[in-house]
Amino acid sequence: MCFIDGMRIFYRTAQFIGLLAFLLASLSVASVVQSNDGFIFQPLSSGKALPGTQPDSHASTLVELKNGDVLAAWFTGTAEGALNVVIRGARLHHGKWSAPFELARENNIACWNPVLFHARDGKLWLYYKFGKNPSTWEGARKWSNNEGKTWSDEERLPAGILGPIKDKPLLLSSGTIVSGSSVETIAERNHQTVNDKWTVYIERSTDDGKSWSKSAAIVLPDAVDIPGAEAMAHSHVNRTVGIIQPTIVQMDAKHLRFYARTQAKASHIAASDSYDDGITWSTPHFIDLPNPNSGIDSVGMRDGRVVMIFNNSYDQRTPLNLAVSRDGEHFHIFKTLEDAAGQYSYPAIIQAKNGDLLMTYSWKRQTITFVRVPLAEVPQP
Repeated sequence: MCFIDGMRIFYRTAQFIGLLAFLLASLSVASVVQSNDGFIFQPLSSGKALPGTQPDSHASTLVELKNGDVLAAWFTGTAEGALNVVIRGARLHHGKWSAPFELARENNIACWNPVLFHARDGKLWLYYKFGKNPSTWEGARKWSNNEGKTWSDEERLPAGILGPIKDKPLLLSSGTIVSGSSVETIAERNHQTVNDKWTVYIERSTDDGKSWSKSAAIVLPDAVDIPGAEAMAHSHVNRTVGIIQPTIVQMDAKHLRFYARTQAKASHIAASDSYDDGITWSTPHFIDLPNPNSGIDSVGMRDGRVVMIFNNSYDQRTPLNLAVSRDGEHFHIFKTLEDAAGQYSYPAIIQAKNGDLLMTYSWKRQTITFVRVPLAEVPQP
């Protein structure tokens, strides 16, 4: 073999090795992009947690950004209601979650239930609550004009307006924001709860959040709260407290529907309808999915189907499931996200631009899990 032939072989071998390395790197990147389901950050129990990770993380929200990234947020601290509880977030970019970063904190009082969404003008909003407990909450918010890279100072909401209480609001084609809110009123005597009542309100804004109006109270009547055999056998709820944390979908034209978490003898998800873009609402009724007094979320898909993420149980926050419906009333369970012992709760769900379903939820209150379900895996009900 002459020197020139040897150099050619060496050159071709180097080319092959370079090409092989490129392909392996490409596969690695593709793997990362396709496998971003799982923990947004490692919990303390993993032994691999980042410095500053707190023992309690809960009540997540997510939004798809204009460039296709995903921004998630949640509250976190030593325990729910502790003075050090703040709002943190993380960004999913090219298949990898950033380290969590702080989004909001209040002075020596807990933050709660962040909600992210875009308004008609493209502004990205972060709404959250602060206070000692849900019965004393006040509302606050921040906004961003650069997709969450920087944020405004916090703004206080007007008295009586709390903003989206847990789940994303519905943005109508007119630009009207229809937001589900609720209150948990607790009366005590001698440090004992003597009466508590949960009530839903719907808050609306027709000017991109500059001002808000509030519906009449929407309550669950005791007369509606009739438990079935399964609820009587499995639920521990023996009185009607009410409904909170509504999630709103658009059924048709001016027909909107909300689904709500319940603390009721029937132990099912409640629903209510509006036929005037969310100004007035019907008396709530129960649908065919159970609810163990746990947060839910839903999304009205662009093809008209409704997908619910919820705990398919009467008394436990496990399992965590997805169900789909064509009429918004009768649901077909098609996927189990978690079914082990523990708490898998307070989910959030959106539909991405490409049609996929994107979700976050609390994993044993220790971290936040992200899941993507391709549109093709959502069955026709």
